Amino acid sequence: MLACLCILNFGLSFAASTVYTQRSANGSMIFSDAPVVNGDIQRSSYQSFGRPVATSSCIGLSAVQMATRAVAVDKDIENAAATHKLDADLLRAIAEVESCYDINAVSRVGAQGVMQLMPATAKELGVSNSFDAAQNINGGAKYLAEMLSRFGQNHQLALAAYNAGPGAVEKHDGVPPYPETRDYIKKVLGIYTSE
Repeated sequence: MLACLCILNFGLSFAASTVYTQRSANGSMIFSDAPVVNGDIQRSSYQSFGRPVATSSCIGLSAVQMATRAVAVDKDIENAAATHKLDADLLRAIAEVESCYDINAVSRVGAQGVMQLMPATAKELGVSNSFDAAQNINGGAKYLAEMLSRFGQNHQLALAAYNAGPGAVEKHDGVPPYPETRDYIKKVLGIYTSE
């Protein structure tokens, strides 16, 4: 859900569309560009096509398996970081939280790939194939660089924007009070500072 919320909301910054919201059973807000009914985003156009769902990409994953996935995309992360003048370790932390480095991950609302890009957002970022690790990671890096620039290189605010959208950060004049966004920032920065 964190990855979905992130990509879904930053996708909204690129294209004007209706934003649907509903409070989930645990009290967090669900934001979507499709109707939300009883906590489920109603979307028929995005299917997982047999790919693992992003939220389950980490379940049962051993440290060795995680490392294998990370190594497989590390050159792409290094290249994207260099292209967009980012710290590669920050991109690694986001990739781990978003999908556990799963190239084929698809969220239940259609966010795709390592950096969990929504299809419309991926297109805006110049990504034609979200399951191509290099394209996906470069797209996520491009967006992160934009958010860092927009929010004065503040990691917390840029990550909040990556997760909840820049509009939410501006509306709340800081990190939005969404539990999922706060948890997302804590997880990413926890990984980032431990590397």
